[in-house]
Amino acid sequence: MNALTAIVDWCRDAGVEWERTSDRDIVVVLPGEQKLRTTVSLTVSADTVTVNAFVIRHPDENADAVHRWLLERNRRMFALGYAIDQYGDVFLVGSLPAGGFDMDVMDRLMGSVLLNADQVFNTLLELGFSSAIRAEWAWRLKAGESTANLAAFGHLAPDEATKPAAE
Repeated sequence: MNALTAIVDWCRDAGVEWERTSDRDIVVVLPGEQKLRTTVSLTVSADTVTVNAFVIRHPDENADAVHRWLLERNRRMFALGYAIDQYGDVFLVGSLPAGGFDMDVMDRLMGSVLLNADQVFNTLLELGFSSAIRAEWAWRLKAGESTANLAAFGHLAPDEATKPAAE
């Protein structure tokens, strides 16, 4: 089985959204729990399968702390590493040999993407965007808007959000 076939077969079996964008490129959309979705670009050449997945945009604050956290995680990741582009946006990137790339390797690779993009998303948001999260809490409370999707950041809410309602 060649790498392209393994990727396509894995996508079909997993029931994920995917698109073949050229003879050697496939874009896969992985549903998430903390991050709604992670888009993964895979490129297959004769020798390698490369992967590129967007994680978060450049941090608004604490960029040094965010980058340190990412670099420390790089030491224990399968097939991937965090990288930033010229704008400071964070991506997962990696390269694996095309020889021997099968559905099991694809499954492990996509698991690594989810672990390192989706499962850490809220941590990265808090590290790099806590002021924006606090402002969003305040705005939604003032406007009477739902705060349901901010629940993971309840500890960043203004005090009035956590006080019991007056009787």
